[in-house]
Amino acid sequence: MSLPNGIRSRHLDNGNGLSVHFLEAGFDQAARPLLLLLHGFPELAYSWRKIMLPLAAAGFHVVAPDQRGYGATRGWDNRYEGDLASFRFLNLVQDTLGLVWALGYQTVSAVVGHDFGSSVAGCCALIRPDVFRSVVMMSAPFTGAPAFVNDEANKDPRLPSIPATKGKDIHAALAELIPPRKHYQWYYSTPGANANMWRSPDGVHAFLRAYYHHKSADWKLNQPFKLNAWRAEDLAQLPRYYIMDLDQGMAETVAPEMPSAGHIASCTWLTEDELSHYSQTYEATGFQGGLQWYRCVTRGDNARDLRVFSGQTINVPSCFISGRQDWGVFQKPGDFEKMQHHTCTDLRGCHLLEEAGHWVQQEQPAAVTTHLIEFLNSTA
Repeated sequence: MSLPNGIRSRHLDNGNGLSVHFLEAGFDQAARPLLLLLHGFPELAYSWRKIMLPLAAAGFHVVAPDQRGYGATRGWDNRYEGDLASFRFLNLVQDTLGLVWALGYQTVSAVVGHDFGSSVAGCCALIRPDVFRSVVMMSAPFTGAPAFVNDEANKDPRLPSIPATKGKDIHAALAELIPPRKHYQWYYSTPGANANMWRSPDGVHAFLRAYYHHKSADWKLNQPFKLNAWRAEDLAQLPRYYIMDLDQGMAETVAPEMPSAGHIASCTWLTEDELSHYSQTYEATGFQGGLQWYRCVTRGDNARDLRVFSGQTINVPSCFISGRQDWGVFQKPGDFEKMQHHTCTDLRGCHLLEEAGHWVQQEQPAAVTTHLIEFLNSTA
């Protein structure tokens, strides 16, 4: 792995069963405040490489781990039928706390999470505000703990056991569309999803190139807008990387969107050398570790665990950053608004960056860094 000068790679035992691999910058001076950067799927600590040095130059010790299920971190079960409980949010918060303490810190100036990492960062701030003094969520709005109610009609309709339409669940309704569709998170929860991507006929490198391109601002059809409701006819307006054709896997979904050789050569936010780090890593590990996170969502495990915090809000300073061309902001109707008006009581910024899709810290690193430093200065 080729890293910029000033970023190093090492491992620490987090006391929760993992030897955590992480990248760090700003490690050359003692007593710097800690920034923790948590990646999403299918990413790695390497996803933060473009913003770590500028954040370190602003005076922080910047740490980006490969989370449980990813990269060079060891100690997790990569079998579909393996230890699923270890991938629940509460245990991922324990992973994060363990790393903080292994680094010798008692508090974190800010925990920053992208995509699925946004949920972990949000949980950290929700559950341990004494440790995580501020939070930045990126690309995926975090809405906190679900309501603790006994009335089935008032539960979150996205939980698999809850009907989303009268007499029929959302998956049956999606399957009845023309053409029939399915939700990507439930697809990712199936036993065959890992092999579909890992053993793609075009190879992992080509799969990831098409996948990253499809969800970036470079794919010009990414023009997100607010959806009305969690109904099949509304969700069907999402791109096929979210609401897939029923008879296709993710490899078949993204393959037609492979960019041209000329586009790849001109892609400065993800060069072929940079992509090779992802592809070589996933060729070695497969994708099942990250897919286990989705299973904990679609089975309802995380929602049940988090109900103990029902009604609790995020009261530490918070911020949200995403690409304007990122459908992740609106893929779950109502979440963006709930995060702003209910979950976060001290939301100091909500930024949708132009010319950025889902991979915002890679597509627009300078703008992300500027907003992060402005936010961090506001909390000092």
